[in-house]
Amino acid sequence: MAKKAKKETPLMKQYNAIKVKYPDALLLFRVGDFYETFGADAVKASKILDIILTKRGAGSETETELAGFPHHSLNNYLPKLVKAGCRVAICDQLEDPKQTKTIVKRGVTELVTPGVALNDDILHSKTNNFLASVYFGVNQVGVSFLDVSTGEFLISQGNAEYVDKLLQNFRPSEVLVAKPNKNKYKAEFGNDFHAFFLEDWVFQEDYANEILLKHFNTKSLKGFGIDDLFEGIGAAGAILHYLSETQHHKLAHITSIQRLTKGEHVWMDRFTIKNLELYHSNNQNAVTLVDVIDKTISPMGGRLLKRWLALPLVNLEQIKDRHDVVSFLKSETILLSKFQLQLKQIGDIERLISKVATGKICPREVVQLKNALEAIVPIKSLATASKNSALNAIGETMDACEGLRQRIKATLNEEAPVNILKGNTIASDFSSELKELRGLSASGKSYLDKMLARETERTGITSLKIASNNVFGYYIEVRHTHKDKVPADWIRKQTLVSAERYITEELKEYETKILGAEERILLIEQQLFAELINDMVAFIKPVQQTSTLIAKLDALCGFAQLATENNYSRPKLTETYALDIKNGRHPVIEKQLPHGEPYIANDVYLDREKQQIIMITGPNMSGKSAILRQTALIVLLAQMGSFVPAEAATIGLTDKIFTRVGASDNISMGESTFMVEMNETASILNNISDRSLVLLDEIGRGTSTYDGISIAWAISEYLHEHPSRAKTLFATHYHELNEMTETFDRIKNFNVSVKELKDNVLFLRKLVAGGSEHSFGIHVAKLAGMPQQVIHRANKILKQLEKSHSSEELTNKVKTLSNDMQLSFFNLDDPLLEQIKEEIINIDINTLTPVEALMKLNEIKRMLVKKKQA
Repeated sequence: MAKKAKKETPLMKQYNAIKVKYPDALLLFRVGDFYETFGADAVKASKILDIILTKRGAGSETETELAGFPHHSLNNYLPKLVKAGCRVAICDQLEDPKQTKTIVKRGVTELVTPGVALNDDILHSKTNNFLASVYFGVNQVGVSFLDVSTGEFLISQGNAEYVDKLLQNFRPSEVLVAKPNKNKYKAEFGNDFHAFFLEDWVFQEDYANEILLKHFNTKSLKGFGIDDLFEGIGAAGAILHYLSETQHHKLAHITSIQRLTKGEHVWMDRFTIKNLELYHSNNQNAVTLVDVIDKTISPMGGRLLKRWLALPLVNLEQIKDRHDVVSFLKSETILLSKFQLQLKQIGDIERLISKVATGKICPREVVQLKNALEAIVPIKSLATASKNSALNAIGETMDACEGLRQRIKATLNEEAPVNILKGNTIASDFSSELKELRGLSASGKSYLDKMLARETERTGITSLKIASNNVFGYYIEVRHTHKDKVPADWIRKQTLVSAERYITEELKEYETKILGAEERILLIEQQLFAELINDMVAFIKPVQQTSTLIAKLDALCGFAQLATENNYSRPKLTETYALDIKNGRHPVIEKQLPHGEPYIANDVYLDREKQQIIMITGPNMSGKSAILRQTALIVLLAQMGSFVPAEAATIGLTDKIFTRVGASDNISMGESTFMVEMNETASILNNISDRSLVLLDEIGRGTSTYDGISIAWAISEYLHEHPSRAKTLFATHYHELNEMTETFDRIKNFNVSVKELKDNVLFLRKLVAGGSEHSFGIHVAKLAGMPQQVIHRANKILKQLEKSHSSEELTNKVKTLSNDMQLSFFNLDDPLLEQIKEEIINIDINTLTPVEALMKLNEIKRMLVKKKQA
């Protein structure tokens, strides 16, 4: 028997008709004073928001799940839904329920998604909230980023690896992808970000080009320098289309689109960004680099600092310009303090002016914008008068928008409310009609007092009272003991237990006049505020440009503060290839040390002629990884314009930084630790340049000892022989690699020194010349609290192994495998060996990648194992 269809009430019929238009969104349906969710949405919302799940029409044919919350709590609950990855359609009542006898008209007024949010409770002040779009073209991948809360719009294109790097840098809250590319997107970029899939036609170049031209009101995209980015245009157009689909039509603050060009910034792949923990860490409560270096005061400065960290410069002059300003501000402490004092009063003018464009700014925020612009006046004056040319340029370009400030000051009360419906928003002197109406409203109490005195005297009733309620409006109340004195012209409206209530013609006239005045005041205030917002739209671009300059000044002041507080020095950037760091420190680790404990600083020198590769040996926990990471962070800080945690640093311009740190796992994607390690290392070896800095930590430990040493040796040899001669730090616990210095003249051995005590070891964390002979792994196990019998047994096994496999024997095996492999043993009369010989002879060594080499070795190994089993 067919299941009986559910009956629909008129309300649910309306709900279902709206819901079908937004199938992928959680619909918040306004019913009276509540936002309600129904059905599957109610089940989902109740779990995320931890609110009660109940039923509408329980027990009837119209029964459905129900969960809701008061409409005034929207700002508390909406962020929780969006942060959980929900797309939320807000459906409001579009008419006054009192004005209709049928069901209230309703419609979706806004669609809030993780990447499209203007709510302050969802946004983080010092972090951009980017909506990204990825479009797969024939040969290139287009990518675009938009922060609708600030108007920043970015575009680029390149191979999948480049786009992946940008996604890791900008960490969008949501990514738009064409539906046919769903699997391709997940294969290339994984599941790191919330993805939403749109129809393929949205990304087509013709449509995307048209939507961009219409938005910017131009005839071509050449003025933005992006007309050749065909895949990028597809991605950018899809973003504007999506904003339209999510009911965001007021976008006057998106005034420009900026091209991100590959090669203009230091290249870091996703592994490097993750390994260096620049602004994100998978470890709970971990301190990242940005946590330590962010001394900015304004939200705009904080967001720009993250951009600089994501995209360090490779232009020597631009880097030196930043260093010049930081050096100047560090020496001019009084000027620095004055700048910072004014920056504290500015707030987030970038997002405030965006709210003007989107029509979501409240009266109090307009006053905040005016106050922020007033704080810019002394900043402009100080910068213009300073003795630094870069600061002069910032000061001269700043626009404190005097016309806008005067307009706001004349229009609004200084104590304007958050909600315009609260009243007292517009200054009385701005409108003569408003002033008159307010005077009438204010004189009401004295008018009623005079009327009460007059009627008391006329009637002789001493206990008269004038009051009002929502039912009758104003009335005169008379106790029963005096009702015989009531004049004939009073009209009785209500009888109470102890009193009677009356109205008079005079009282009704007064009420009409007063209520009319209050309604008119509210109407005038709304009208005048709307006119002000409309006038403010013309100032969006100059305020945005000034906001950008404030952000830059704030970031540079932050660098000066950072250098002063932490004893950072100015690095010297050169066109040479050498890297020379004196007493370098790890900026994050040194801040985590117990109070009073000094950080052990270290020197690092690399060049392309004599000391290209440093092989660092030493036990675990000795500080090898810290030395690798601090070297990369010092270079990064220097090229983003900051001073560095070192006594001195001379840095040959670096264009790429690669790290392979630790044996990170990717088993969730079906790859072993070793395979991940090899993929990441292969990516490094295939992309190095003559200005690259390569940091390798414990490569090869994901497999057997012999395999691991062989791979580590081969990788080091490859880096040494490669024409780029990339500067490399290689930390390893394979002490056998120390032998490489005998064969390869640009490889040098260093070790992180330890001091052996009677039954223990002391880590000195100092990098010194020469290789290390011991791993001290058992000592580390002892420090970790391993049971004594395990430590004792481990020492016994170690001695036995050392006897049977001497270090010299192992090293000779590796050297024989890597340098002196002969094919003479294939002269045996064996078809299999002849086959293997052919396989090896036919390999093109010049084009073979490391991963391909491993696969070929694995293939040969399988052939030999098969032969043995046979």
